[in-house]
Amino acid sequence: MFTGIIQDMGTVRKLTRRGADALLEVTTTLPLDDVKIGNSIAVSGACLTVTTLGAQSFTFDVSAETLSKTTLGRLKAGDRVNLEKALRMGDFLGGHLVLGHVDCVGPIVERTARAGSIVYGFTLEVGLSKYVVAKGSVTVDGISLTVNACEGDRFYVNIVPHTAEKTTLARKKAGDSVNIETDILGKYVEKLLHPGKGVDMDFLREHGFLK
Repeated sequence: MFTGIIQDMGTVRKLTRRGADALLEVTTTLPLDDVKIGNSIAVSGACLTVTTLGAQSFTFDVSAETLSKTTLGRLKAGDRVNLEKALRMGDFLGGHLVLGHVDCVGPIVERTARAGSIVYGFTLEVGLSKYVVAKGSVTVDGISLTVNACEGDRFYVNIVPHTAEKTTLARKKAGDSVNIETDILGKYVEKLLHPGKGVDMDFLREHGFLK
């Protein structure tokens, strides 16, 4: 589990295909004295398991499933990635609860400079927009962000200068793709309230929430 607060921008040393899977090697400036083989690291929002450790690098086995659900398979040597170590009990939760389980790869459909910030618009896959709400939380390439607004299958976030400087998002432009993880709390609430069907307008009306 993670918080979505990026700790370092790592650099891809290489991505080696191994059949349908891949081996990813990343260099980092993070202190690795508390990292062990088998630990979890979020790499641009995808939870990966450390398989080997160097002085300032680690490698990860990336499964075919992860390659198909994230942008990791598109990485090449020299690319930058957002890194976060796994959350420990008692750590400060500065973002929100992030699992590192990417829901979809979404395109950037809008990038607008506004004062000192950048406003991004992203498109979600069908069926995921219900888990993203205005002023709620969403994870984009591993970054915990507050949703400014939602319009159908599209949502908008505001990137302040600090986030732009400390993450890879400022390097992204319209047409690029990012890893998106919606807030897990909404999924649990939906299942607990109405197993099998989900919460929709008919459900709310039937149970007295709407007139």
